[in-house]
Formats: sequence, structure tokens, C-alpha cells
Amino acid sequence: MKKYHIWTIGCQMNVADSTHVGAELEKLGIEPTASIDEADVVVLNTCVVRQSAENKAVGKLGSLKRWRQARGDRTLALMGCLVGVKPSPKLLDAYPWVDVFMGPSEARPLVEHLRNRLIDEELAALEQRQLAQRYRIQDDSYPIASLKHLALSGEPPVSAYVPVVYGCSHACTFCIIPYRRGVERSRPLPEIVRETKGLVGQGVKEITLLGQIVDRYGYDWGGHPDLVALLRAVHEIDGLQRIRFLTSHPNYMTDALLEAVATLPKVMPHIEVPIQAGDDEVLAHMKRGYTAEDYRKLVARIRAFIPDVAIHTDIIVGFPGESEQQFQRTVEILEELRLEKAHLARYSPRPGTVSARRMPDDAPDEVKRHRHRLLEEQHKRISAEINRRWLDQTVQVLVEDRHKGKWRGRTPQNRLVFFDDERNRRGELVDVRITWTGPWSMQGVPADQFEARTVVSPTLDLITGG
Repeated sequence: MKKYHIWTIGCQMNVADSTHVGAELEKLGIEPTASIDEADVVVLNTCVVRQSAENKAVGKLGSLKRWRQARGDRTLALMGCLVGVKPSPKLLDAYPWVDVFMGPSEARPLVEHLRNRLIDEELAALEQRQLAQRYRIQDDSYPIASLKHLALSGEPPVSAYVPVVYGCSHACTFCIIPYRRGVERSRPLPEIVRETKGLVGQGVKEITLLGQIVDRYGYDWGGHPDLVALLRAVHEIDGLQRIRFLTSHPNYMTDALLEAVATLPKVMPHIEVPIQAGDDEVLAHMKRGYTAEDYRKLVARIRAFIPDVAIHTDIIVGFPGESEQQFQRTVEILEELRLEKAHLARYSPRPGTVSARRMPDDAPDEVKRHRHRLLEEQHKRISAEINRRWLDQTVQVLVEDRHKGKWRGRTPQNRLVFFDDERNRRGELVDVRITWTGPWSMQGVPADQFEARTVVSPTLDLITGG
């Protein structure tokens, strides 16, 4: 039996793409393996949003040259933003040991490459047998052949990603995504509902709808249906317990969307809406389309609609021209707004973007690292203070898996919770009494087993990172 291995780096969209590729390979009878040396097919799913991510991908690709050349029947596929919408002649010439180049969210080139080695009749019978292992949908209106995104081997995940918007047309000056993933393209609503129903039929309890700017779902065809309509449609699926969506943009978060989050019970009170910087001049140079005050008003509006919401954000430090005073405005707005989570990044010029072409990368690396470290310390303190409010409270946790001997799951606000329980709680909604909190996670006891106890501060929080 042939085996495959997928190496993935980057965003949640890449994770979803890799899961889809794995499912397609397993339809061909190829089994997963954690070992590259055991694999007959290796897929590298790459990211180039930061130089560090691109360097890792290029290094991994170089290390696989000997692996590919050792056996003629092996297949090496390169996927994702390093390839882009169409591989450049320069990329093709640089890596002649790569068999297949695949753009983001596109499994077909690899599947067709492998299918060419099989006889059609054998392939059809094989795919049907493989699908029958996992797909148990009884409704004839959802044909099994159209379902995707879950592997046929192993347990189905409790939570799964569902891409709803591919590409991006907003074109922030620092962002390479529009150049590598193409223009914004929304998937048809019935197709997304069909896929989600298939995932739920396989055991998934929670889905996260993905888009580079997920709020712009439907904009490319005039805004009807939009993200609100999509949320309402998937909300009706029996067996689905939780719905999330990301990533949002401040300019497209409407009152109708916030009302949907507030009123639809399955949609979680968790919003990811990047600010990127706290200074108006820096925001203008980024071409974000809003001011710091606009973002303040948005956060107030979100909290008015959804009082128990958790708001996550993204920050870039060291953007071209960012002065120390401008950086301090970022520190100040984060201190003021006290957002639950901040994803931090040091600015990295990406080839072809406006900022790389027109704006000198003038912040020394040590300055970027210093600013990054200051925000990390601030974020850790604020997160610890926010989580401390949940001490001795009971929260509902959707249990995903076991980690270092404890059950691991997340609250509606996406806070990470660990607890002990001898029972199999995977995939269940469990009420947990919180007995310890840290900046990145919390620990507790199932409410039905809770009793007063002295809690020794654990070390798990040091290794999970949230």
C-alpha cells in the first residue's frame, strides 16, 4: 500500500487545503504516514507571508531533493503560496526534482498526476470502496462524491475548517496574498452547506468558515447571499454544534453580521478582526482603510452587540517608517482595548508588494524584535488578567482531544481548557469548573465531579501557547 506525507506551514486556509489533499489521496488508496522516509508521495504546502516561513519552505524543499531522486516511483508535490496562482518559469527551473506544482487550494494537479498511473476501471472501484469507509450520508441530495476535507483513515476531527472565500482583492500594501492566491472568489452557498453537512455526517461538531476577508463572502457576485445568509444556512444543519468564522476586516463588519453572531446560538462569541497598527499614518501606509478611532468604535460596537465576546487581533511591528512614537500608539490602544488575543508579527517585505517596492524596510531587526517582545509581554499580562476572571467559574468546553494525559477543548470564546476525566469526553460539550488560569490556557474539573481542592499551578501553560 502506498503512503503519503503532507508538510504544512502557514495559515488556517493552508491547514484546510492540506486536509483536502489528504482526503483526495486516500480516495486513491494512499495511506497517511508521519514519516517522510516511508512515504511514496510527499506534499509541501507552503506559506510566504513572512520571509521566515518562505525560508523554512525552501529549506524543506531542498532537503527533499535526495529523497525524490533515491526512487523513481516517488512523487514530490509543491503547493501553496510559494507556487502562487501559476508557477513561474524561474520556480520550475529552480526545482526540477518537483513532480507537481499546485496553487493554493488546488489538489487536482496532484490527483491527476497519480490517476494517470491507474486504470480507470480499477480507480473507480477503489474510490468507491475508500469513500464507503467514512461517508455515511443517507440523503441522496448530498452525493458522497462531492464531499471533501476529511481523511478516510483515523478518527474524524471534532473541529474542521471550511474555506468559503478564496483569494483576496483588498491588497493591503504589505500583503502578498492577492498575488499568490489570486482575486477574491466566493464559493456557492449550496456547495458550502453540502460540504458542512457531509462533515457533520462524519462526526465533526464544529466548523470554522475561512476567508482572507471572510466578511466579504458574496461581495464578488454583488453581496447576495452574504456571510449572514451563509451563517443562517449552516446554522440549520442538524448535529452541528458550533460555528466560527475568520478572518474579519474592520471595514466589512456590519451590524447585520454582529446581530447574527449575537442571536444565532451555534455561532460562537469569538471575533478575529486585525487592527495591524495603532497609528493612523502607519494604517494609511498599510492601505487598511480605517483609523485607530474607527477601530475603537468597532470594538465598542462589537461588545455592545455581543457582551460576552472575545476579540482577537493581528499586529505588525516595524512597518516601514514606523517611529517609536507611532509604535507607542499601538501599545496604548492595546492597553486601552484589552483584547483577548493578539497575533504578533515583525514586518517582513514580500516581493512584489507595494511596501516592498516603494517603502524602505528601515527598522533594524533588533528594533523589530524589541517592539515584538514588548507587545508579547503586554499581551501575556493582559491575557492573564482576563483569564483570571474565569477562576471558580463554570464554562462549557467542546472537547477536541487528549494532550499530555488531559482532555483539551475550547470555550465558546475560544479559550483553551484542560481537565482530567477517566471518561471518554472527545467530541462532547462538557461543563468545566475552572480551578487554575494562566495567560494562554485554563485548567479545571468537570462540573459533575467538582469538589474543593488546593490546586498546584501546573506547567502545561508554559508549553501550549494558547
